[in-house]
Amino acid sequence: YWFLVLVFYLVVVYSDYTGYPFPTAPPVDPFAKIRVDDCGKTKGCFRYGKPGCNAETCDYFLSYRRIGADVEFELSADTDGWVAVGFSSDKKMGGDDVMACVHDDNGRVRIQHFYNVGQWAKEIQRNPARDEEGVFENNRVTCRFKRPVYVPREETIVDLHLSWYYLFAWGPAIQGSITRHDIDSPPVSERVVSIYKYEDIFMPSAAYQTFSSPFCLLLIVALTFYLLMGTP
Repeated sequence: YWFLVLVFYLVVVYSDYTGYPFPTAPPVDPFAKIRVDDCGKTKGCFRYGKPGCNAETCDYFLSYRRIGADVEFELSADTDGWVAVGFSSDKKMGGDDVMACVHDDNGRVRIQHFYNVGQWAKEIQRNPARDEEGVFENNRVTCRFKRPVYVPREETIVDLHLSWYYLFAWGPAIQGSITRHDIDSPPVSERVVSIYKYEDIFMPSAAYQTFSSPFCLLLIVALTFYLLMGTP
């Protein structure tokens, strides 16, 4: 009798384990791709690189939009190290509040807060970022995070309800620590940026600036006219 009870118990337990396996951790939501069709409509965007590029093909991409008491930022750059945006009272590096997305040796992308001291970026432990997410794919660092519009007065964290010049930079990282940016003169917003105004601004990279300057256009027109008219 007891032998039959034991067999019955083992059958029930075994069928429970095979039919109802132990619960597993829920899957991590994949990083939602950055939408560029919203640029200039429901968010502001800056694109640096080839004309017509998007968040996956620009040398550098940034978007911003207000969500309640926060501003959501999306950054992406063609690098395996870090991508950042700085908030500055002028167009020069120094005395700037900087948010950077850094790809570390473990494959994670972490959002860090820095303050530019001259030409050197010092990490600040007080980090205003929240709802952070990031990914490293196709040799690109891409991230998304929020930070409050208003913050208590502090030198290293600016109030985003005020307008600032935006400094755009990206570069390599060594063991999760940022190093010098990729280009000598990183792009800067032409004018101060207001989070209350959504624009879609394109800035051609150096490779595409040569033939877009007024002087070069004038030279092309002059050469074309000369060839059409012929020599006397």
